[in-house]
Parts: sequence; structure tokens; C-alpha cells
Amino acid sequence: MTKMIKVTFPSNDVILVGNLYTPDNLTQKAPALPILGPMTFVKEQAPTEYARRFAERGFIALAFDPRYHGESEGEPRRFESPMAKAEDVQAAIDYLQSRSDVEAEHILAMAVCQGSSAMIRAVADDRRVKAFSTVAGHYRDHEADVEWMGTEAALTERRNRGEQAKRHYEETGEVEYVPAVDPQRLDVGMPGEFVWDWYSPWAERGIWENRYALMSDADLLTYESLSAVSRIQTPYLMIHSDNSFLPNAARRHFDAVPTADKKLVWEGSTGHFQYYEDPAVLDKTTDQMTDWFRSHLR
Repeated sequence: MTKMIKVTFPSNDVILVGNLYTPDNLTQKAPALPILGPMTFVKEQAPTEYARRFAERGFIALAFDPRYHGESEGEPRRFESPMAKAEDVQAAIDYLQSRSDVEAEHILAMAVCQGSSAMIRAVADDRRVKAFSTVAGHYRDHEADVEWMGTEAALTERRNRGEQAKRHYEETGEVEYVPAVDPQRLDVGMPGEFVWDWYSPWAERGIWENRYALMSDADLLTYESLSAVSRIQTPYLMIHSDNSFLPNAARRHFDAVPTADKKLVWEGSTGHFQYYEDPAVLDKTTDQMTDWFRSHLR
């Protein structure tokens, strides 16, 4: 059994909101971890699935909305900034270490999909994390972005569009929006019917907003995680599959990790969204991460 409490904590000049999951009847301090989700996520999605499971296994887990999203503060709304998310992770660690029920020296971290590329930078810059894991990661380098967008020209066009929207915002204060997902349109945050099928029910339930600040592309598409992963000294578990997003980028990132204390779990046929919602996959994946984390808390 677990319990959940709503918490708030500062990150720079904004207040972030999270759901903190703890083991029921906790009698001693426990290791803790912040969790980042996919692009445009809110905490009620995949982060909650993992946070509950980690709490069932004896950890204190924080599923939180990064700035600009969900219940957290920050303007403009629905703005995707990997660097801001990395900063918010460090603020989440500050908060966790301030709690009397957390073993302050036993901070861990995990992320799903595109949260993985932001988490890599956060961990590379913050040695307080004892061990971390990324799951079905969307890893970022130029080659991966070209594959993601389809062509070099499409990547350039979308980045230029984002930079134009950002200049417009800086000059006028007006935010240009497109849908975050759409089954036909290509000018949205995450195009494609496959993505639409997973995200649209969350919008219909009022939990997730199908809106994307167009200026996000200026920050999102100039961000990369390969240089950060090349600085990782923290024990690292990567879980991926042939059917997860951009598997070649995952292998490039894993190969670039300099520490010998790393492990790649490659699960050939597991689908990308199974890591978000399939109970059997979630249980198995959380068990794998739990084993990794506990082996580095001695």
C-alpha cells in the first residue's frame, strides 16, 4: 500500500506542484527519486504509474509537473524547454533532500521518453544522484532529430518556425499555439496517428491539454543530450527496445557513456507506449530499476 500527498516547491522564480508517493506506514527514512515524463507530459500520466510502483517497493517517488505545464506555474503555458526541465529536476532534488522522511544521501532519478534527454543533463550536472535510469528514451542528437522530423529540410523548417514564433513572443507577448497532437496535421508538436491515439483520450478526460507553444521548437530543436551523456559518471541503467522510439539514437547514447558502471537492457519487441501504461511491462520495468537502484545504495 502507498499514500500520496500534494506538494509544492520552488524552482527559480516559479512554484512547481507534485504528487509525492510514499510507502504506507513508513517508519524510517527511505531513498527518493524525482521522475520526468515524455514530451508535453503532466504528472498524472506515466510518472504516476512509476511513482506508485516505486512507493510499493519502498521508495519515496515524486511525480511533478515541470514549469509551464499542469498545475505548476510558469509562462508561457505549454512551452517545452528541456533545459528548464533539467533545472526543475535539481529543484526537485533540493525538495526531496529537505524532507525528514528522505535519506538525503540516497537520491535516485528516472525518466521516460523525451524526459530522458533532460534527465541526462540534470544528472550530468548534479552529482547528488546516486544512480539513475531512463526508459524508452527519446535521446537527442542531430542525427536523431533528422530521423524524427523526416528530413534535414523539415528539421530546419520547423526550427526556423519556432524561432520566428519566439521572436514574435518577445516582441509582442503573444504566444502562437498549435495542437500538441493530431492524426493528420504535420505542423503540430508530435504528429502522427500513433501518438494521437495515445494522447487524445487524456485530453478528452481533461487531464492533459492538447496545446503546444510553437516557440518551443526554438528551444527543443536546438537541444541535444549526447554531449551531456558523455559526461555521465553516475551509475546508469538504460531500458529500451527495437519498438521504442529511435533505437539507434539510444545505442549511440549508451555507447557514449564513459562510466563502466552502466547497463543496457534491450527488450526486442516491447512497444513504446507499453512502457507508459501496460501493467505487466510497468511492473517488470520498475522491478529492473529497483534492483539497479538498490545495488547502488550500499
